[in-house]
Amino acid sequence: MIKSLKLGMFDAKEAVNAREMAPAELGERARKAFWYMLLARAYEDKMALLYRAGRISGGVFVSRGQEALSASIGVSLKKGDIFAPLIRDAAGRLAFGTPLLDPIRTYLGSVLGPMRGRDGNVHFGRPREGTLAMISHLGAMIAAVNGCLMAKRMKGETGFVGVASIGDGGTSTGAFHEAVNQAAVEHLPLVIVIANNHYAYSTPNNRQFACKNLVDRAIGYGIMGHTVDGTDLAECLRVVGKAIELARSGNGPQMVVAELLRLSGHGEHDDASYVDENLKKSKIGRDCIVVAEEILKSNKWASDEEIINWKKATERAVETAVSQVMKEPQPDPDKEDWTAISTRRLIDTHFQNEHHVS
Repeated sequence: MIKSLKLGMFDAKEAVNAREMAPAELGERARKAFWYMLLARAYEDKMALLYRAGRISGGVFVSRGQEALSASIGVSLKKGDIFAPLIRDAAGRLAFGTPLLDPIRTYLGSVLGPMRGRDGNVHFGRPREGTLAMISHLGAMIAAVNGCLMAKRMKGETGFVGVASIGDGGTSTGAFHEAVNQAAVEHLPLVIVIANNHYAYSTPNNRQFACKNLVDRAIGYGIMGHTVDGTDLAECLRVVGKAIELARSGNGPQMVVAELLRLSGHGEHDDASYVDENLKKSKIGRDCIVVAEEILKSNKWASDEEIINWKKATERAVETAVSQVMKEPQPDPDKEDWTAISTRRLIDTHFQNEHHVS
């Protein structure tokens, strides 16, 4: 069930219950989100395989166990919105419009990718289309979203919203506090989605914060807070969708805390041996894709045959994209001018000409 905090004269729980998503709409949104969950899982499984085979330099970071939460963000946003994803937001990125080729080209170092082969991780975005390029300084992207929202407001735009993803560990940073406080004071249409996977790398929750639940922090900022089972696709769609609706309609910042477990190490280099076995066996240790399948079938939103076909289709899409990228040129340091990736020439050239290289 949806759990929200009552703040002042406005009861967020009552607002959620008053405008519950219609079953038909929820079913269609669940089908779409599930497709991107499958696509993200197939893509990341392939990247992990290539990493172990020595075909990818650096690291590979997967979102196994967090796809339902991330996909719920992507399918709930609209054109003109702002999204600041983090390393476990492959499903959300894809659902919000990032082509599958972008992350594959980035990981495999293709010169045709958004990073021109100069970053083998996930620090890319599509700023013109609302997806900000993440940086590794956790907590910093919330302020970046705030800036985008304030710029839109100053230009007279209306009806937009911004979502910033963050993990439980990132909520302990000063950048997080400053940005959430600013958003609250400015009454920005911001949604902070916290994936509480119970470990900041290897540091458990009880060594990160003393409050009973992270959502308790919403009270201190004077904003609305919501909790959700991050393994349940239908609940993620309801709660994340409602938080986005509330922010979009002028109710100020929203904080969503999803309880789940990272079903992998911090990266493919990490065996996650520090994770409590009891957590793995608990409700939050469920695989959200398995749970989503059960939800889709029990509600008759999708048949067994459809789900089987979707799995095959997403796997084929990934294999096709990887095969294409494997044939693309790698960066040549003698020909690279080393201009900052953020310059107008580079970023505009990539997006304006991508139909020639996709």
